[in-house]
Amino acid sequence: MEKIQCICVMRDLLKGLSELENRLEEAYGVSLNEAMVLCSVGAETVTAGTIISCTGLTSSHASKVIRSVEDKGLLARKLGEQDKRQMYFTLTRKGKACLENIKEQGVEVPEWLAPLFFR
Repeated sequence: MEKIQCICVMRDLLKGLSELENRLEEAYGVSLNEAMVLCSVGAETVTAGTIISCTGLTSSHASKVIRSVEDKGLLARKLGEQDKRQMYFTLTRKGKACLENIKEQGVEVPEWLAPLFFR
């Protein structure tokens, strides 16, 4: 594994991610974490554990983001048929359209960020 030699690189990466999140919110109305949840679900039916594993969010943070995506009408939850304690998540039509738009149109990366993301 490579080591980061300077904390300044991490600062620039965080600054860049913040800029990308702003552009994502402006273009699609979702935060970076919400977009990651959409990508984690995709065309499948998944559990919260799958979303947590795919996004790297903590359980409590993932729960808040999942709720936010549900509140926007992009995600639907249903009880498991065999285990009623288990929740399953699927994208709504609106969620599928949002994810498809993000995949097709992407998010514009400012010139100063390009070297950080496209090495």
